Amino acid sequence: MLRKLYRVFYRKIVGNLDPLKYARKIGVNMNGKVFLTGGVLWGTEPWIITLGDNVHISDGVRFLTHDGGARLFRNRVPDLEITKPIVIGNNVFVGNCVIFLPGVSIGNQVVIGAGAVVTHDVPDGVVVAGVPAKVIESYDEYFAKLQDKSIHLGHLLGEEKDIAMRKYYNYTNDTKGIYF
Repeated sequence: MLRKLYRVFYRKIVGNLDPLKYARKIGVNMNGKVFLTGGVLWGTEPWIITLGDNVHISDGVRFLTHDGGARLFRNRVPDLEITKPIVIGNNVFVGNCVIFLPGVSIGNQVVIGAGAVVTHDVPDGVVVAGVPAKVIESYDEYFAKLQDKSIHLGHLLGEEKDIAMRKYYNYTNDTKGIYF
């Protein structure tokens, strides 16, 4: 019981304060630079998850490496188990609250929209979104759209970016935003 409480505490505290350290500790395979926010749920078999280089994973993402529904049939087949690895390629952005189902592979240069449920493999060079996730455009089309819509403040960080954005949008309130 005490060990279980420690694991919950460790996941909540370290998993949110230093999500990379936590992911490495539980066995997630990382093949390059990975950028994580807190709140990623790695499932019960994190050692069969592989992340490529330049992978950005947002808050609330869930990796489901097994099909828990198999438990319903263990009275018929006691050793029934569906557990499969999840592989994420290079140069991948994963939006908030995406769910990966067991066995999916994500190609290189992929953007996965917030809230998507990834049920099948995703090829290289696309943007997917929806439930279930479907290709909505190419990676290059997405990049062209971003360039057209950019407010050109991406080179700034933290409070400096916040101040520039408030100026850009003519926001006159005296708030410090998240930097109070």
